[in-house]
Amino acid sequence: MPLTNLTIENTLPSSEGKQIKLFDAGGLYLLIKPTNHRYWRFKYRWAGRERLLALGVYPEISLKMARARRDEARRQLANGQDPSEKRRADKVAARIAAASSFKAIALEWHHTKSGEWAPGHADSVLRTLEMHLFPDLGARPIADIEPMALLDVLKKVEKAGKLDTANRLRERCEAIFRLAIKTGRARYNPAAELVGALKKRISKPRPALSQEQLPAFLVALRDTDGISLVTRGLMRMILVCMTRVGETVRAEWSHIDLAKGLWTIPPENRKLKSTVKPIAQPHLVPLPRQIVEMLEELRYITGQRRYVFAHHHTPGGKHMSESTPNTVLERLGFSGKNTKNGSAVIHGFRATASTILNESGLFSPDAIERQLSHLERNQVRAAYNRASYLEERRAMVQWWANYIEMTTEKGCVIPVDQVRI
Repeated sequence: MPLTNLTIENTLPSSEGKQIKLFDAGGLYLLIKPTNHRYWRFKYRWAGRERLLALGVYPEISLKMARARRDEARRQLANGQDPSEKRRADKVAARIAAASSFKAIALEWHHTKSGEWAPGHADSVLRTLEMHLFPDLGARPIADIEPMALLDVLKKVEKAGKLDTANRLRERCEAIFRLAIKTGRARYNPAAELVGALKKRISKPRPALSQEQLPAFLVALRDTDGISLVTRGLMRMILVCMTRVGETVRAEWSHIDLAKGLWTIPPENRKLKSTVKPIAQPHLVPLPRQIVEMLEELRYITGQRRYVFAHHHTPGGKHMSESTPNTVLERLGFSGKNTKNGSAVIHGFRATASTILNESGLFSPDAIERQLSHLERNQVRAAYNRASYLEERRAMVQWWANYIEMTTEKGCVIPVDQVRI
């Protein structure tokens, strides 16, 4: 007789420690263990041998569901297919499909690249993948993703007003698909076909002081009361060394060799752009005489703390805020739309230095770019130039420090031919 739900419920496990089999029809039975765990089994013959196929656990799999699974297995047998082998093949296919999903390959790419990136940048890249790509594309086999499907996802980001993010995501997708092609999991790169398909933000140069506006700023920085020695030193360090605000406020005394006049910025403190293959190398910054003297003064104030530009209100060891220099600019009257002195932001100091140095004609553009820590897009050239120009840059920053010193003293624009190293 066919098995019933009532029979199943009323059958108790064996008190003698034996297994009980409740047979249905067509090879289906319920195996009841002495522990009262219950398992569906399908008994069949294949190639002259008796075989068993597990169909699930009762009550998660009901009698009706177990019969449906049995019937599917019997159809496979009728079609000349072993149900057990079919299940194994399906598991292998599912495992391969999972390993070939967009998310799996994207994570594989991220794991490989994150060793070249600063930790904060690696975390940021992963967040953008999780937020914008994985919800729509993550589970899909990467080989099945067509250009229009990818474009639809990127357009959502674009429509949200995140133009830079959308373009960076396309570039990351292009790298992910390249990995899939190299490892035989995709044939072509749909992201490469979408070059130019997304809007790009019109970038505006950051406001910077001109050569004519620089003297008034330097005099104001020197003469304005109420600016601490540490804050004044931070402003001078950024201006003279042409470094970024974030990496400057994070400068530690352990990074600076005053005897050699050299500041080593570790990779984790550097800004690494996602649009260029980042090089996980420290950035060497030669320090001119004036900056070494300034740092020797600061050692009496912050030398016992971790950071060179330590925050004086937080004894716990925090560095100054990245917003401090722009606050100083505003206080000195060099920030804002209505200022008479010219509007600038602290990052614009780098543009001011670059413009004056390039127009002087005294130093090679390559040395200026290396001092600014701009990454070389040509990777062969980047590897060749990685440690280059240090001596030229040392002479250059000394000339630049002398220029700033003379400009501060005289309060006017100094002809470049009057400045000596």
